[in-house]
Amino acid sequence: MVYAVVRAGGRQEKVEVGTVVTLDRIKADKDGNVTLAPVLLVDGDVITHDASALAKVVVTAEVLNDLRGKKIVIQKFKNKTGYKKRQGHRQELTRIKITGIN
Repeated sequence: MVYAVVRAGGRQEKVEVGTVVTLDRIKADKDGNVTLAPVLLVDGDVITHDASALAKVVVTAEVLNDLRGKKIVIQKFKNKTGYKKRQGHRQELTRIKITGIN
């Protein structure tokens, strides 16, 4: 069983080949592919976490689509002053499928 922990979008995700992951918006190349930086690689009983060994490892993925996350509402209120503020936010996301860990 081969899997990797990759750094993506300010977080770390555990991925295997064929895994579909939703990350913060990332740019793809002209073919729609992305390379991710591995932090940890597990290949059966062998665990690789050394930076020089991980520099040789490439995790590739293809971009499935760009989407926007669920809307969150930010409300601010101060008592007795009449101050109310309401704001919304939708995070820009990218859904990718892991195609290879080499």
